[in-house]
Amino acid sequence: MQRQYLVAGNWKMNGSLETNRSLITGIASQRTHCANVEVLVCPPAVYLAQVRELIDGHPINLGGQNVADQDKTGAFTGETHAAMLREMGCTYVIVGHSERRALYGETDAVVAAKFGVAQVAGLVPVLCLGETLEERDRDQTETVLARQLGAVLDRVGVGAFARAVIAYEPVWAIGTGRTASAGQAQAAHAFIRGLLAARDAKIAGSVRILYGGSVKPDNAAELFSSQDVDGGLIGGASLKSGDFMAICAAAQAQ
Repeated sequence: MQRQYLVAGNWKMNGSLETNRSLITGIASQRTHCANVEVLVCPPAVYLAQVRELIDGHPINLGGQNVADQDKTGAFTGETHAAMLREMGCTYVIVGHSERRALYGETDAVVAAKFGVAQVAGLVPVLCLGETLEERDRDQTETVLARQLGAVLDRVGVGAFARAVIAYEPVWAIGTGRTASAGQAQAAHAFIRGLLAARDAKIAGSVRILYGGSVKPDNAAELFSSQDVDGGLIGGASLKSGDFMAICAAAQAQ
């Protein structure tokens, strides 16, 4: 099955009114060169309104970086409800990023809850999965991926993945300059797709699985050439329009 490449920029806690404007201007100016690639930007929540205006009229999607695990609004200071993200123009939201898991203590159960409430609000969750260096060295990669994905499958069922994206992000390759080899990435992506296929082969064949872990212009083409890699969740390189669009061009060339 032919799956459309998706290149998503996770800006993390970066940005300003001025730099956001410059970044989106640069992306939009080169967007037509990557017409077959879906492009997504995920700025900090405080900039969603500005970025929504900047991308208006351009084929660029907007996403949130995080969402509350609550299904109703209320007394949850500092949290952002899924319906609020949707109202701000988001079509996607990242859930379960390794930084949320490691720095803020998000458990598999919390991530699964966020996945569910995001879908109820009409958002497409980008579910992040991945192992730490210690877990990889202990040959626990598949155990970790199965546990993380299984928590979501058990809560919402495999059918929910007809409206979801998965991002494999080896934690040891995020912001470290290290990158999984194309072979390592393909092996993890194939394993994830196999877990889904055991429950529903059709959904497994259609779900897009992105690679996230120090993707750069000089390694994107090799990573994206793998059979089960359908694009990238880009961190640092998404903050420079030239680098980000070079990665999109690598996807376009596949």
